[in-house]
Amino acid sequence: MAGALPSPDPKRLLAWYDVHKRALPWRVRRDPYRIWLSEVMAQQTTLAAVIPYYQAFLARWPSLADLAAADAEEVLAAWSGLGYYRRARHLHACARIVAQDLGGRFPESVEGLRALPGLGAYSAAAIAAIAFERPTVPVDGNVLRVVARLFAVTKPLAQAKADLAERAQTLRPRRRFGDFAQALMELGALVCTPRAPDCPRCPWAKACRARAQGIADSLPQKSAKKAKPMLQAVAFLLRRADGAVLLRRRPDTGLLAGMLELPSTPWREKPWNLDDALEHAPPGRDWQESAPPFRHVFSHVSVTLRVVAGRPAGRLAGLWAKPGQWGGLALPSLTAKALARSGQS
Repeated sequence: MAGALPSPDPKRLLAWYDVHKRALPWRVRRDPYRIWLSEVMAQQTTLAAVIPYYQAFLARWPSLADLAAADAEEVLAAWSGLGYYRRARHLHACARIVAQDLGGRFPESVEGLRALPGLGAYSAAAIAAIAFERPTVPVDGNVLRVVARLFAVTKPLAQAKADLAERAQTLRPRRRFGDFAQALMELGALVCTPRAPDCPRCPWAKACRARAQGIADSLPQKSAKKAKPMLQAVAFLLRRADGAVLLRRRPDTGLLAGMLELPSTPWREKPWNLDDALEHAPPGRDWQESAPPFRHVFSHVSVTLRVVAGRPAGRLAGLWAKPGQWGGLALPSLTAKALARSGQS
């Protein structure tokens, strides 16, 4: 019977973690700077994508003081391609606050960490536990899934999150809080996976109510996904005789905040006809399609972008950059893709 199952033993999970944990670069030593950097980079991003960026950042800015002293544009450029660019702005702002206002030391409490830019409930708890051994269990998607299965919580995930977070706190051990936090996330990543959980390998298999009831595969119950808005835009590629292309900076708030892009129409659901689109174009002439429209998918919206190319009409102020300079600029993937598809790589 499910009610007679033993309680999950944190010592068993820690013993499993000691043997099976992955060799991730931020686990080499308990350096708050490295742990913070990895947690910010890993927000909504796969570890495979994070690792090369993490290593490149450490090579360029090996300490918090180095990162705080960097120019914001350098940080954005180094982040380019990792996505969710607001994280890079928050990362740099946070580094400066800690270096200049907090004596170079991160707060050790969850509350203190949450007051810093870019750190939400999960990130603050993860840093507090892993870097400072605070007795808290950070709750990410992996942890929610493990806990939902352990306790056979069948409510839709959106309704059950608060309950699952409370249950997660009951699992923590009396010591090794940082290792336990990582072990719980590691269990979800390697064993208690979204599809086909490998129950025979799980150190908590005998304590898992969902396994006992034969419903592990179906948990956690997810609410129906909302369809992503599908937006339309036209980008304008103006190229000078010397090969330089006109770029502009997006607003400091919203999608791709502060990043560089080709000048474009607003993004909207209704398709653009070229005559209407050209009302938003910088001064140019001889406009023509430079590449077939392509779709770019963000986490919560997709954009279909048409690129039209023309010649500048007169001397235009703005940021002009040649292909050889793009590597040092903060170009999001959408901009890089638009340039490449227009033969500007």
